[in-house]
Amino acid sequence: MARERLSLLSLVPNLVTILGMCAGLSAIRFTFDERFEIAAALIIFAAVMDGVDGLIARKLNAASSFGAELDSFADFVSFGVAPGVLVFGYALAGPMAGVGWVFVLIFAVCACLRLARFNISRASKTGPSQRHFVGVPAPAGAMLGLLPVYLGLSELLDVTQAPLLVAVYLGGVGLLMVSRLPTPSLKTIRIARQNAIWVLIGMSAFAGFLVLRTWATLVVADLVYLGVLAWLAVRRRRGLG
Repeated sequence: MARERLSLLSLVPNLVTILGMCAGLSAIRFTFDERFEIAAALIIFAAVMDGVDGLIARKLNAASSFGAELDSFADFVSFGVAPGVLVFGYALAGPMAGVGWVFVLIFAVCACLRLARFNISRASKTGPSQRHFVGVPAPAGAMLGLLPVYLGLSELLDVTQAPLLVAVYLGGVGLLMVSRLPTPSLKTIRIARQNAIWVLIGMSAFAGFLVLRTWATLVVADLVYLGVLAWLAVRRRRGLG
């Protein structure tokens, strides 16, 4: 019986996923070397790859159960383990390292639980199609978790002087990932055609600031996202969501 052969194109999404996972693992290595800027940049790169692999899989009609499971494992490494290790190495590896590590564990476990819940909902064929995420997605959680690192690298705030606050914040982000808070999905956001040009201009400005003041721009992006989450939480509490 002839062996089944796969086209090289069908492997591209999985190769992109593995590239992102390697970036997350490499971020851990550069954290050990105290090269924190490179480590943070690699986790951001992994987040970009996480968005690209699914897009490529859909465009090439190469989505598979294997790819979905591989993506989940890669996400845990890049967005559960690597950010926690980076924050620990940057701001928590001091006199309160023991307490700080507990909150790193909380963050990583919450990321794992978030991904497991997402896998279950994705596998369900009877549930309605979701217009939003339940809880903060793991890549967004990683970006929020790195806020203390962004603040330090941008020289806006010396977070190493407040390790307990950083630890509690990291744990709080972990809880956001496993919360039931509805969070927006870019796939479901619709924009009026006449407003599309403003979105393009805004993204161009964001890209420009990202090049000029990378870490400060990421601080602003995180604060805006936290503001959106706070608004959604208040709206949900009032029964408007």
